[in-house]
Amino acid sequence: MTRSVRRPRRLLQLAGAGAVAVMALSACSSSSDSTGPADSPSGTSASPKLSGTVTVFAAASLKESFTALGKEFEKRHQGTKVSFNFGGSDTLAANITSGAPADVFAAASPRTMAVVTDKQDTAGTPVTFVRNQLEIATVPGNPHKVSSLKDLTKAGLKVVLCDRTVPCGAAAQKALDASKLKLTPVSYEQDVKGALTKVELKEADAAVVYRTDVKAAGDKVEGVEFPESAGAVNDYPIALLKNAPNAEAAKAFIALVRSAEGQKVLDEAGFLKP
Repeated sequence: MTRSVRRPRRLLQLAGAGAVAVMALSACSSSSDSTGPADSPSGTSASPKLSGTVTVFAAASLKESFTALGKEFEKRHQGTKVSFNFGGSDTLAANITSGAPADVFAAASPRTMAVVTDKQDTAGTPVTFVRNQLEIATVPGNPHKVSSLKDLTKAGLKVVLCDRTVPCGAAAQKALDASKLKLTPVSYEQDVKGALTKVELKEADAAVVYRTDVKAAGDKVEGVEFPESAGAVNDYPIALLKNAPNAEAAKAFIALVRSAEGQKVLDEAGFLKP
């Protein structure tokens, strides 16, 4: 009689423990599901099955890091493809407002993003996802001993700048104006990669570019930091475009860029936190 009572009680105890475990697992799952896209490692946990091409217009300085993130996105979402158009932010903005089909715009300054938002061509408010700081790039070995922004004004030194309409050019001009320096470059380039290439090919002695571009160039150039750059840091906003052909996948890509993993890739490329 005693044994017949104890056995059901033992079964009830086991059943109760199992119920508690299921409830705990359910709570953990619920907590995990509540994590927002920008905070999850993939940035796409709440997204449905994605497919098709995501077209991203992005500032030239984002080429290396965004290319890496694009490959990661395609790996996570089989059947998708990320197509990039890298260039000067002002040119990209003009293309978007002229009707060029695109899903995402990542600009190198709020001013160039405003060209698109003023035309109401974004879906929602752009969000700053990184910042970038200027640096001087010289030919390897820095034979002209450039150590400051003022050194770029030396007679005979061939210096290249980004065009003033491009964010890197506007930032460089801001630093020069703050230092009361006048500089006449041998050429103005339409994007930061164009300016950097001039130095890599030794067609110029130095160029004012972003620290991320100096890092990406490796031993093809030598970087020189200058204090005035701290007063000309560019914020980089990103936005989903209003007429995005693949809006759902575009949202997932933006979420990946803003996720912890995306921010790690950008940080390793030399970008500053927003």
